[in-house]
Amino acid sequence: MRSRLALRAFASVIGPARITVAALGFVVLGYAYALRIAVGDSNPLDYFGYFTNQTTLLVCVVLIVSGSFRVSRRAIPGWLNLLRAMATAYLVVVGVVYNTLVPGTGSAPAWVSAVLHIVLPLIVTMDWILVADRARLRWRRLWLIVVYPLVWVTVVLVRGATDGWVPYGFLLPERGFASLGAHLLGLLGAVLAAGALVWAASRVNLWRPTPDGLYPIDSSGSERVMRG
Repeated sequence: MRSRLALRAFASVIGPARITVAALGFVVLGYAYALRIAVGDSNPLDYFGYFTNQTTLLVCVVLIVSGSFRVSRRAIPGWLNLLRAMATAYLVVVGVVYNTLVPGTGSAPAWVSAVLHIVLPLIVTMDWILVADRARLRWRRLWLIVVYPLVWVTVVLVRGATDGWVPYGFLLPERGFASLGAHLLGLLGAVLAAGALVWAASRVNLWRPTPDGLYPIDSSGSERVMRG
């Protein structure tokens, strides 16, 4: 009986927890932007031109929307399920790239970088893995995950060729087409790899939260209803 009550209590806080995490993400982004403004670098196109900042914005919006669905006890629709998967994959790439290739870089305070590149990616990833209020993703839709990175890269390259600004050094035009092409292929490959992991995780459903509690999922994917 106690375990059932605990599971129901856990299910009831999922929505508010997502909304709270999103609100904190917005606060951190706003604080970091205020620091940029304080030193005279107030161009929002520069600040929000970084893949990390754009991805964090997207993730926070998705968390608020999905959290609101949980609070109102509505099922997560297919479009939101797909968008949440894509946002999770992008944030996985942000966390992995930062912590393996470029740790400690950037002008933001260390704790801001830690929140955006370590804490938030971990929370969002664990949310996707452990809280299975999502459907299995179809593999034929995996290609959609590269659309946003391609658009982002295109805009960045246009800016680099016109006003000389790029968010990351490896995107500088003077690095040459070979270097640029290799880095872009690496980025798209990382996004696809992260997406494949997220897609695969959508098939591992241990506990499915509902308004009344959590439904355990067996290996066949059928729900075994847990009633109090």
